[in-house]
Amino acid sequence: MTQRAPQTILLVFGTRPEAIKMFPVVHALRADGRFRVVTCVTAQHRGMLDQVLAIAGIVPDHDLDLMRPNQTLDGLTAALLTEIGKVLDAEKPDWVVVQGDTATAMAGALAAYYRKIAVAHVEAGLRSHNIYHPWPEEVNRKIIGTIAALHFAPTETAAAALRAENVDPARIHVTGNTVIDALHWVTDRIAAQPALASGLANLEARFAGKRLIGVTSHRRENFGGGLEAIAEAIRTLAQRPDVALIFPVHPNPNVRAVMDAALAGLPNVALIEPLDYPHFARLLAISDIMLTDSGGVQEEAPALGKPVLVMRETTERPEGVAAGTARLVGTDAARIVAEATTLLDNPAAHAAMARAHNPFGDGHSAARIADLLAG
Repeated sequence: MTQRAPQTILLVFGTRPEAIKMFPVVHALRADGRFRVVTCVTAQHRGMLDQVLAIAGIVPDHDLDLMRPNQTLDGLTAALLTEIGKVLDAEKPDWVVVQGDTATAMAGALAAYYRKIAVAHVEAGLRSHNIYHPWPEEVNRKIIGTIAALHFAPTETAAAALRAENVDPARIHVTGNTVIDALHWVTDRIAAQPALASGLANLEARFAGKRLIGVTSHRRENFGGGLEAIAEAIRTLAQRPDVALIFPVHPNPNVRAVMDAALAGLPNVALIEPLDYPHFARLLAISDIMLTDSGGVQEEAPALGKPVLVMRETTERPEGVAAGTARLVGTDAARIVAEATTLLDNPAAHAAMARAHNPFGDGHSAARIADLLAG
């Protein structure tokens, strides 16, 4: 019997969250003789992407280095489409694998479609049902959903959303979310090599004895008034002597300017540079609560038993809300403070969220994806 030639799988990603969720897939495919694996990074995020590549041991086969200061979405999309297209023409892959809902993922899927190359979508089926929340991610993922030949849905809720859009059920597979694979991998690495995440030691000592709240905030739809309200909530919470907040501030000037103006110099607030992945995992581990407008944190924090307050008006991850691991609190400062205060002052309320079952995966999603790509 003639042995089947390995399939060429081209994985395209460009941001820190994509890299975190894709590196377990790269590892699984590279360990499998059924595949020839090619990686293409766009560097939609440069520094934060490189941190993840370094810890995961991935040297990209193609690095498009497309990040530019204050780039527009249309300019970025045009550059992504043409440059990814050149890589596809050179590599001629059997599959293009994209993750999530970024401009990189959407352009990668579209460039593959223009060449009639099959697309597989990791983290398929997330929907908020509002094209402006999150923006532009909701439309990006709907475009990918129209193109993809294989949809790797993280949960049954995501799979149901795809079926409701008349996606062929035979092409939809519930795999869990690869972010849980990544978190397990990095926490195992930290356990073996504590120095990987020792950079928060000074803050841990400075805030010893206080309840720690981790904060992330960077969503485009919160630029302006939303971020200002989030900053107001942080200022209010920081007045409690028993609380400290650690906030890795996104480098986008729309975020940094607001947070620096409102929070710089407060003794109970640490505005720090973005964290590499091991240190972010450490922040999750030491925090009592996470305040976030991120998508990934809604999945990661529950894996470590940390309640999540989601500072957005909608979420495409309703499973966490339904399971009780997350609560959607919007960007009203008073409500953020009230919900955080409940978790700080009511041990039963905190325990109920901390012990709720994480609906996003078991740490074996990448292996399932490899088997599905093998056919």
